[in-house]
Amino acid sequence: MSALAPERTLIDDLLADQQRLVTPVAEFADRHDREPDLAGHYRRLIPLSKPDAGEQYAFEVALDKCTSCKACVAACHSQNGLDEEESWRDVGLLLGGEEKPGWQQTITSACHHCGDPECLNGCPVQAYEKSPENGIVRHLDDQCIGCSYCIFKCPFDVPKFSKKRGIVRKCDMCHDRLAEGEAPACVQACPTEAIRIVKVERKEKDKLGQRGLGFLPGAPSPQITLPTTRYTGREVPTTAVAADEDNLTPEHAHWPLVLMLVFTQAAVGLFLGSRSGGVPPASIPLLSTVLSLGLFSTGLIAATLHLGQPLKAWRFFLGLRTSWLSRELLAFTILGGFLTAPLLNHLPFALPAFLAFLPGLINHPAFFALSAVTALGAVFTSAKIYETTPRTLWQAEFTFPRFFGTVALFAAWSATSLSPVATGLTLLILAGKVTLDGLQLRQDKLSRERRLITGPLRPLALFRLATAGLGALALLLSPSLAFPLLLLSELAERALYFKAVRPLKMPGFLPA
Repeated sequence: MSALAPERTLIDDLLADQQRLVTPVAEFADRHDREPDLAGHYRRLIPLSKPDAGEQYAFEVALDKCTSCKACVAACHSQNGLDEEESWRDVGLLLGGEEKPGWQQTITSACHHCGDPECLNGCPVQAYEKSPENGIVRHLDDQCIGCSYCIFKCPFDVPKFSKKRGIVRKCDMCHDRLAEGEAPACVQACPTEAIRIVKVERKEKDKLGQRGLGFLPGAPSPQITLPTTRYTGREVPTTAVAADEDNLTPEHAHWPLVLMLVFTQAAVGLFLGSRSGGVPPASIPLLSTVLSLGLFSTGLIAATLHLGQPLKAWRFFLGLRTSWLSRELLAFTILGGFLTAPLLNHLPFALPAFLAFLPGLINHPAFFALSAVTALGAVFTSAKIYETTPRTLWQAEFTFPRFFGTVALFAAWSATSLSPVATGLTLLILAGKVTLDGLQLRQDKLSRERRLITGPLRPLALFRLATAGLGALALLLSPSLAFPLLLLSELAERALYFKAVRPLKMPGFLPA
């Protein structure tokens, strides 16, 4: 006898209906399981396998397909939630130089994920990493202190400072999308398929870069950082130049850095000059020690205003192996102790017995010698920060005379109360600095800087000359009156050093 079929209940009917319903959760799960929109289209534009050993991901741009529509710029901005004025991808213009008929080409560019990234090498807190698996150079936002040194170091103007967050950010090739088999936003958005991701041989690309080949005429030399981006589809004349090549817009003054450099170098000069002529350390006036230490401290405080995340600056030691900025911070930290030590000679009370040895130590000639080496070494690290960037005005031949000239100027001034010869020496150094600055600007490689200083920056240049001249006259009347004028003159000179510099960058458009 066969078993009777179980009778369907209301619960059975409701469960069956629920399985047939298209709920929001079920619809979301179904959509998640599908391929992304246009997957068949853009997966032809990215590698579907990870790079092999010795390979890395790189952008490839087909110049004959780029129409300057800037869809890539808009997509990158939207995908990464950038600030209103922030852009990780830019579009510029190359003009044909001497080629006839007229020639032009729009250029789209982002981070080149270089073989030897200077942003990574220069960062004092190791806020950059280059993936050993795919070669993508990523910025670690939580590690960044917002010093902007990577902006100085990068010859392609890739890192961008976010005022809202107080850190630097840049393109990471949408690495999270690539890991899931999706194209970066710029690749997916380009209507003409002008941008794609390819795998390149690192050694081959590095060799081309080291020879200055395999990149884009009119752009900075690939020898600096060995960029991996490939530009194809159209031959670019070797005479091509960026449309904004002759743009005479001054750079940012970076006033916190101007104050830090001039004040710390003046402090070093005062410290060294007050001990010239064999003056015993214990006989140096308190005012001289306080003035030197006060300038130094003010300079360091001003420097923190240049940091977007100053409370994280303690991490500077992470970059000591590669970053001159880390070395400068260490040198100034040590120098602060040497500049503070002479105050022990002016204490209004006796030191405890276990510290009684300190006055003898700080007044020993060896202590001053060590202090002098540290002070000059600190100025050297400051100069190296700028000398190692790919900016012409910041090369060694222009940077070292400026920085050490400031030290010499205030060292000579501090000795004017000891010898009349020091007054003449101060005048000679001041005249030498002003003359040397003018002679250097005559060099062909500083033609743009010369046009800036004689054009938009002319008022600042005249202020520099006027304060130097008034300072020279004041020296003959009262050295004390000359000090603020000399300080103002050096501040103006250092502001010109920052505002007139020509930053290397990818080609841009003609200024509006």
